[in-house]
Amino acid sequence: MINTATLNFLSDLERNNNREWFHANQEKYEAAKESVLQTVLYFTAEISKFDNSIKPFDPKKGLFRIARDTRFCKNKDPYKLNFGACINPEGKNISSLSTYYLHVKPNESFFSAGVYMPEKDELTEIRYAIYNNFDEFYSIINAPAFIKKFGKMSTDYKLTRVPMGFDKNDPSAEYLKFKNFFVYINLSDDVLTNPIQCSDAVISAAKLMMPFNNFFNSIFR
Repeated sequence: MINTATLNFLSDLERNNNREWFHANQEKYEAAKESVLQTVLYFTAEISKFDNSIKPFDPKKGLFRIARDTRFCKNKDPYKLNFGACINPEGKNISSLSTYYLHVKPNESFFSAGVYMPEKDELTEIRYAIYNNFDEFYSIINAPAFIKKFGKMSTDYKLTRVPMGFDKNDPSAEYLKFKNFFVYINLSDDVLTNPIQCSDAVISAAKLMMPFNNFFNSIFR
């Protein structure tokens, strides 16, 4: 599982976000990254026991680079202040498929599932799938255990109006306004660094997330 040294490295990086410090602390970075990779490897194996869409893969392919792309950003800090990794049927970090995602950052860690910032054509397909299969979708996101664990889907970037081409009076109309489709649980530092508590929290969440992921992945597979 994630160790305290990994969180300490990220905290130190926040105070020293420059290439000179990073290169001087390369060994600490490699150790922190390995902690994340081993955690992803473990969760992949555990999730694959109940989600047969998940197969063993190289966790390095699911890990996002810590280096930031600053070409079009006002913020020129060279490094991200978190580790992020995906677990999905394609076994890679960039995928159109709905994915399990682990975000590691001091005091801001979480485990999520769903589709984040889909491309325009993919978003249209998702909306039509919800529109045409609303009873199924609604039953997933309103299952009592799902609501108890996650509450409602994130409303980040939600539209104020129903997209053109859809009936604004349809039962699915409110969900067609969404541009992201994901749910998550927060992981405190104490939970994240406790192997038993972290495993219990993530695996129990993943079991409830599986039908949610499967709904979206049935669109693209």
